[in-house]
Amino acid sequence: MKVISRRQFGKSVAAAAAATYAGLSLPRLALGEPHPMRLEYPKGFLWGCATAAYQVEGGAQADGRGPSLWDVFSHTPGKTHNGETGDVADDSYHLYKDDVQLLKNLGVGTYRMSISWSRVFPTGTGQVNQKGLDYYSRVVDELLANNITPYVTMFHWDTPAGLQGGWQSRDTSKAFADYCAYVTKHLGDKVKHWMTTNEFICFTDLGYKEGQFAPGMKLGAGPVNQIRHHAILAHGLGVQAIRANAPSGTQVGLAENAIVVAPVMETDEHIEAAQKATRDVNAPFLTTLLDGKYPESYLAHEGTNAPKVEDGDMKAIGSAIDFLGVNIYVPLYARADGSAQGYAMEPMPTSFPHMASPWLQLGPECIYWGVRNVCDIWKDKVPAIFITENGTSSDDVLTPAGRVEDVDRVMYLRNHLTQLHRAVSEGYPVKGYFLWSLMDNFEWADGYSKRFGLHYVDFKTLKRTPKLSAEWYKQTIANNRVE
Repeated sequence: MKVISRRQFGKSVAAAAAATYAGLSLPRLALGEPHPMRLEYPKGFLWGCATAAYQVEGGAQADGRGPSLWDVFSHTPGKTHNGETGDVADDSYHLYKDDVQLLKNLGVGTYRMSISWSRVFPTGTGQVNQKGLDYYSRVVDELLANNITPYVTMFHWDTPAGLQGGWQSRDTSKAFADYCAYVTKHLGDKVKHWMTTNEFICFTDLGYKEGQFAPGMKLGAGPVNQIRHHAILAHGLGVQAIRANAPSGTQVGLAENAIVVAPVMETDEHIEAAQKATRDVNAPFLTTLLDGKYPESYLAHEGTNAPKVEDGDMKAIGSAIDFLGVNIYVPLYARADGSAQGYAMEPMPTSFPHMASPWLQLGPECIYWGVRNVCDIWKDKVPAIFITENGTSSDDVLTPAGRVEDVDRVMYLRNHLTQLHRAVSEGYPVKGYFLWSLMDNFEWADGYSKRFGLHYVDFKTLKRTPKLSAEWYKQTIANNRVE
């Protein structure tokens, strides 16, 4: 018997299929007729990109900026990949006009950026650094001059190192509110969309429980729960401060990487199980924020480790928001069962596909369920929703011809935007999408080893080069559809 390879077998099957269908007259679309897989987004849907201050700005000591906990952490041996820091990053502090042109060339209408707290208040409180505020005023002016609307995040993890105790201290929540009040009072005539915080779990649990992020501590359950409380309190006080100091009509929200739980199958029982799980796994953050109270099950589970709450805290935490930003990358899966909680979480097999970052598991349906679960559970509490981050790392290589052929990123984006279109078409109030990220940058503890950008950055020369994914996203924006 002759042994043939899988490749040879595949060729023979393809040849047989071609012969079989050669004589058939298959239906064809008329020239120019829209293909059914061209998924149109609604007119006015907002397309954008996102970055964060410490990841792109550099200028760590420029013009009076004070150190943040990430400056301290990244300069501590062994904390980041190869000891890399955000001292220079993409040097967007000096090259921001070039970066605005990258945005303009993509055709985006919006840009999500963050403000470095310690660039405005070098120690977190007290004396204002006018040069720092002036920098952000120039960036906003440049965006507006190019018809790009800024969506500004007040805090993207770079806590001023001068704040004693960091997020262990309740005073940091109050200092954050003062910072929000000052910045929005002075930039509120130009910026109409503000986000308070970005991804609670990353600057609380990863910073104070796991030790993987700044400040690199490993505390017990009680102190960590109190830190979590101070974080969501900061958000609530920040919302109040922005509303009190920005012009009428200003939109206020936050960007949260709520844990996405997808049903293993789309049956009523599994969908209900996934929504129960969504409430539970997001208990310390989004659930409490949108409910305006801690779930009884969460408090019972934590017992004496539950956070201590003062008068007025929950009213602030539950402040109404104009929109919710969700950062969505990966799914978890739940199935219905006969337990008291009504669900079980499915373990991820080792064979589950992932992108260049091992944690970035490939489940594009997460972006649909991330939207649907939140909107179905909290309904009128979420009047509008934005995807404030979605994207992927890739093992990008600049070819001798000066190109980056990141077909894996294009695949990832096409699949996620197809799933997002499903949510939009079903009437969920998704208003826009911010792709992470505009360009390769400092990827926190991974340093410069993981590239998430649409533009390849040579970190020695700082030259930006558009990748294949930038071409694809530009076409998507121009056509307002996914193909």
